[in-house]
Amino acid sequence: MEPGKSSLLSFYLLLISVSLSAQTPLQLKNIDSLMQTASGRGVFNGTLLVAKQDKIIYHKAWGYANGSKTQLLNTKMLFDIGSIAKEFNGVSMMLLKEQGKIKLDDPVSRYLVGLPDWAAKVQIRHLINYTSGLPNFKAQSDETDNELLDSLKGLKDLKFEPGTAYIYAHANVYLQKRIIEKVSGLSYAAFVNKYIFRPCGMKHSVMDAELNRADVAKAFDNDFNATPYLQVTTGAPRLTSADLYQFITKLEAFKIISKESFDELAANFPGGESSLGTTSFKDGKLQWHRHQGSNSNYEALIYTDHVQDVTIVMETNNQNFKVDAIKGAILAILQDQPFKIPKKSVYLDIRDKVLKDMEQGLAFYRHIKATGQEQYDFGFEAGDLISTGKYLQRRNRFDDAIRLYAIAVPLCARNTDLSYAYELTAECYLKKGDKLEAKDWYEKALVTDAGNKNAKGMIMSLR
Repeated sequence: MEPGKSSLLSFYLLLISVSLSAQTPLQLKNIDSLMQTASGRGVFNGTLLVAKQDKIIYHKAWGYANGSKTQLLNTKMLFDIGSIAKEFNGVSMMLLKEQGKIKLDDPVSRYLVGLPDWAAKVQIRHLINYTSGLPNFKAQSDETDNELLDSLKGLKDLKFEPGTAYIYAHANVYLQKRIIEKVSGLSYAAFVNKYIFRPCGMKHSVMDAELNRADVAKAFDNDFNATPYLQVTTGAPRLTSADLYQFITKLEAFKIISKESFDELAANFPGGESSLGTTSFKDGKLQWHRHQGSNSNYEALIYTDHVQDVTIVMETNNQNFKVDAIKGAILAILQDQPFKIPKKSVYLDIRDKVLKDMEQGLAFYRHIKATGQEQYDFGFEAGDLISTGKYLQRRNRFDDAIRLYAIAVPLCARNTDLSYAYELTAECYLKKGDKLEAKDWYEKALVTDAGNKNAKGMIMSLR
């Protein structure tokens, strides 16, 4: 390169560097303003980490470590991350595949004995993408490992033929962990510690950390009541936001598993999540990766944008379902765009009220819709009602759930949302034992959205 051109290039690089650094203080000030207001409104209590161009530019904790308000949060505290935890068992399975110890087309029966005939039909890849046909056995995730194993041993029929539909059932995760232990000769916790935690430099992460530890954030609701932790199956990683950032950064740099394995793990059944949540690719390159998890009022979000070169990690012990709204505001701030500060969740404030008393809960919903538009977020009202219906459905309140789905239907702006409401209605009727009514609603879901392959698979199963 000519000397003059070299100097000119250096000047432009310096100019870009100065420009970026000049923007950062304002961006950080705006992120602070966003988080202070969000915390003051009671829609975020947790830790936030933001990285740009592989450099952490913001990492702070907001709020309390417990409902009694006797301890403030700090960035070194551990949180439960809900279903994001399935990335660890998914990655572990891929590590075994790369070691030549398993194949994705292998049936479960090859590794685990004593299970019914369905184990010869369900392949490892079905467990990974949650298309096994295994059901959820209980309304809430409060089964021990032994209880879940007993349920699996007593299961006679799958919900559908493996590979034809999607159900996010914890039994898929359980079987993955048992296969990992069987093949590796290590406990699941020891395997993850050896092959993921240590290589990624996740120094603070602990598998199944006791919730009464001083460095574990305790979950609470919006009235600051301590939330009982319901999940009693083993294999729950508890992480700091910095360690979760380390994991996701190295995973997406293919330093844990290969790109081929990453792509396989990211494959999802249409309408369902993969083991990595949701991802987007262009010309074979990862564009973004989003995964949200929640459990007993814990909630976490990881989001990477490889076009903007931004990573956002949030962990909270006071779930308000506003992590995505906060993420959107942060992305706007980093692009020097106007941003919105999220309001309170309709779903969170009505779900326990309708659970306690349906009529009073619906009266409260109508009241805040009429008078609380400034305080509550009605931007996706149909989604809030559908989520509330699912909350009741998981607790076997099928008739009340159907009623909520019916209220949500006229508010659905997209066919995919409308189809989903019909699909959930069908599930309720199926749980009630009315297969004919269930089939009608599944068919209605498929007519509304021809891409609803889950409804299509269930129709085939019912036939």
